[in-house]
Amino acid sequence: MTPNDTSPLFLNIAVLTVSDSRDLAQDKSGDALAEMLQRDGHLLVERQIVRDDLPSIQAIVKNWILDKEIDVVLTTGGTGLTGRDVTPEALEPLFEKTIPGFGELFRMLSYQKIGPSTIQSRALAGVAQGTFIFALPGSTSACRDAWEMILHHQFDSRSKPCSFSSLIPRLTEK
Repeated sequence: MTPNDTSPLFLNIAVLTVSDSRDLAQDKSGDALAEMLQRDGHLLVERQIVRDDLPSIQAIVKNWILDKEIDVVLTTGGTGLTGRDVTPEALEPLFEKTIPGFGELFRMLSYQKIGPSTIQSRALAGVAQGTFIFALPGSTSACRDAWEMILHHQFDSRSKPCSFSSLIPRLTEK
């Protein structure tokens, strides 16, 4: 893409729902993410559900990181404070770089809707081997907020002054 090109760059995105209680038929958060990303022109290339189990979460995300066709991994669920919530612990060791501003911005925006309860979210993001990885809370509303208020804009290559999508070709440079 040239600097003056206004054509959007569409991303290949994988969605992983982390839950001990949902299957695909009950996965409203995964449904919402799939619907929104496809509505915006991106391609849903993988979608799975996994139990709140650190090695299982890591195994799936590692495979997706190694798949050069996947630009972004979105996870939903497992970001709370209970003993079973292990998504951040599963993902953080995979990150080569963290994106601290994502979690901070998500909680700031979420505060406007749910007040101080947002402090219980451990939403986070990072980059691993040229793949963006985002851990979103399990609620459908939180997934919608993260997509509509942050990711929708950052995954649009036309967003100014910059976007995550415009960085993808340079994520693995040394």
